[in-house]
Amino acid sequence: MNYAHDREPNLDFQQREQARSDAFSPIWQDTLQDVFADVAPYYDVASDFASFGMCSRWRKTFIKWIEVQPGHQVLDVCAGTNGVGIALLKRQPDLRVSAMDRSAEMQSVGQQRARARGFEIESHIGDVHELPFADNSFDVITLQFASRHLKMIELASEIRRVLRPGGSFYHSDMLRPENPVVAKLYGAYLKACLSGTALAFRSGSAAWSCRDYFVRAIEMFYSEAELTQLLKGVGFSEVTSQRAPGGILASHRAIKR
Repeated sequence: MNYAHDREPNLDFQQREQARSDAFSPIWQDTLQDVFADVAPYYDVASDFASFGMCSRWRKTFIKWIEVQPGHQVLDVCAGTNGVGIALLKRQPDLRVSAMDRSAEMQSVGQQRARARGFEIESHIGDVHELPFADNSFDVITLQFASRHLKMIELASEIRRVLRPGGSFYHSDMLRPENPVVAKLYGAYLKACLSGTALAFRSGSAAWSCRDYFVRAIEMFYSEAELTQLLKGVGFSEVTSQRAPGGILASHRAIKR
């Protein structure tokens, strides 16, 4: 792959991506499809249940950070149930919002939610590592709560390709805490929460089988500072970030110049 501006992320990031791919590719390819098909009808409620309502608060904080203008073309990557797109349209109804997700079941729920609120979001189902859009198509691209399941160098390069010059990429997700004590406590907490949520919502076997994966995916992911460097490595500029206490979650904004 040719990275933007002939830059390449440093070797450590490339090795990390390969290690993540080696460890998780079968889950990314097959199992997660079954998980999201299973949880789609109750995904939003379950996310708030597992996080004690923090997911909704984090999303509101993320949305406030996103700068949009009337008529902007917006792409929400891994849009799920269209939480980000709906929130942006509530704030700026004349946006043109597209959603891209691999899960038809999640997007089906998302389309129902958008229509119920009188919003139109153009839905695309497919692999987000290969966005079906021309170069320089969007003013703003968003991605929340999904990147730990993705090949980040590949995806960030593709996102940069379809952004217009001067466009902004906004990212928010759970990241690997830099403090090893916080990381260990967070892993234990996350596993307990996932088990409790799966039990409470009577999740299927795929969701139960992925409890360890969700913890390992964060353990092998990037910290806030590392993700900043990765985004710079694929050619983004003016990369800024803000994080929740403990570094368990952070948001990034990156500009295409």
